[in-house]
Amino acid sequence: MTHGVRTDTHSPYVEGGRGWRDTATRYALLPLRVFLGVTFIYAGLDKLTDSAFMKASGSGSVGDLMRTVRDSSAIPALVDLSLKNPAGFGYAIAFGELAVGIGVLIGLLARLAALGGALISLSLWLTMSWASDPYYYGNDLPYMFCWVPLVLAGAPYWSLDALIKRRRDRSVWR
Repeated sequence: MTHGVRTDTHSPYVEGGRGWRDTATRYALLPLRVFLGVTFIYAGLDKLTDSAFMKASGSGSVGDLMRTVRDSSAIPALVDLSLKNPAGFGYAIAFGELAVGIGVLIGLLARLAALGGALISLSLWLTMSWASDPYYYGNDLPYMFCWVPLVLAGAPYWSLDALIKRRRDRSVWR
């Protein structure tokens, strides 16, 4: 702020203000946040509400799914670890997806949530979709890379993180 003139306005009509390109750049990650947040919330809820999924064996169970991909995964030891308690692993993934989705969608600890999403996607790529040939038929690798911009940038707009930061900044200046 200089001599009582606001320079922090978002109006494109104010000299020194920002135009539509700056606004588009500022909010460019918002559609990615919404997509990944909703998708991961849906994935977590889908697993939690599927009575067959959270079982150690049987059609559609996480146990049978993990046994099916074990020999084609990049890290069979990771699959073996999940097979020690398939239902526990299923719940861990489902609740992890929910936490990541909610965190990114509302922008609370967004970088940490995005890192969690990247790690979930990486683990699924190394186990579930590793054998996809060609590699781009598997969806876990692109999901992993979709999380990277959110890990780097966080959720600086339309988020609880931004609200908390604004309140903290205001209290510092009082």
